Amino acid sequence: MIYSEAGENTMEPMNKQVMIELHTTIDDNGQMEYNTIRQTGNFYKKKQMDVLTFEEVTDDKTTIRNFITIQPDKVTIKRSGDVAMNQQFRTQSTTENVFRHPYGTMHMETFTESITQQSLEQEQPGHLKMAYTVKLNGEEERSHLLTLTYNEE
Repeated sequence: MIYSEAGENTMEPMNKQVMIELHTTIDDNGQMEYNTIRQTGNFYKKKQMDVLTFEEVTDDKTTIRNFITIQPDKVTIKRSGDVAMNQQFRTQSTTENVFRHPYGTMHMETFTESITQQSLEQEQPGHLKMAYTVKLNGEEERSHLLTLTYNEE
């Protein structure tokens, strides 16, 4: 547990169990792909940063650990397990990372069009929405829309 220094004008850190719902829509030249993950996870808040952690179990029963950091100017999604990546999103910027999965490694180039977010508060759920494009190994880019909501259980 992190404690604030005496006299420091900050809120106490918040740590709660939350229900997470993550929707992704991928538009690959008009061919649409939809994914939804509903999972119980943990929410941690410190100053201007929200952190969500949760595990997802894939169709072939492997576990992927997800660590999402949401700040006013950037979002980071780190995944580890059978799938591994550390993807950063910055509005109107291109970022690069390597996506590793059981079948190989792919280079990812991400251009983030927009990020809107609302932190979890007493009476309202947390919300993150991002629009971005991804090029895998230099192939044709695909448009993505990610919507994440999280609320106390």
